[in-house]
Amino acid sequence: MMDKIKVINIQKRVYANNDEEASILRKDLEKNKTFVMNLMSSPGSGKTTMLVNTINRLKEKLKIAIIEADIDSDVDAYTILNQTGVTVNQLHSGGMCHLDCGMAKEGLEDINYKDFDFVVIENIGNLICPASYDLGQALNTMILSVPEGDDKPLKYPKMFTKVDCLLVSKIDTVTVFDFDFKALEERVRKLNPNINIFPISAKTNEGMDEWCDFLLEKINNFKRAENK
Repeated sequence: MMDKIKVINIQKRVYANNDEEASILRKDLEKNKTFVMNLMSSPGSGKTTMLVNTINRLKEKLKIAIIEADIDSDVDAYTILNQTGVTVNQLHSGGMCHLDCGMAKEGLEDINYKDFDFVVIENIGNLICPASYDLGQALNTMILSVPEGDDKPLKYPKMFTKVDCLLVSKIDTVTVFDFDFKALEERVRKLNPNINIFPISAKTNEGMDEWCDFLLEKINNFKRAENK
């Protein structure tokens, strides 16, 4: 009779394998000058509305594709397709609450990512699982909407430490909700001092020029960079 049961740390192995695969994919994306943004948020934060606004501002300057991820739905994919006309593919996760690099790679290869300057992977909506998986992206961006509250960094610190950009969406509703921008920024910068924060409203266009200018500069710098 065995005295102890062997415990295998599968999660660590899964993360390690994912990171190795993401490193290889990132080098290939850099070689082909395809800038990938991993977009994360809670459900209902305004990801799709923000994306439509952003795409329509940039699609004359860049060749853009969107990879929509969801557990089962394709509603957002059709919204983006109908309102922007860019290439859109849908990934269904089979019940998983996040994408891993293998899923992202499959979606990227299916659209032939080498044909595009800018690809957005709209990750599955939650603030926990997606933070742990590198997709080979050049930019990690998350959206926090005003109605969600300024205390989210206290509840989901890992997500805020992983992202390069934070879009604070639905700022046109700030008078309706008890939201403290100063408190939010202090909490976020304590976790991630170098994060870029953009207050935006995709509905009123407030802050969208600043966000799109930043994004376009990032993409152009990426395309100009020499491959190592």
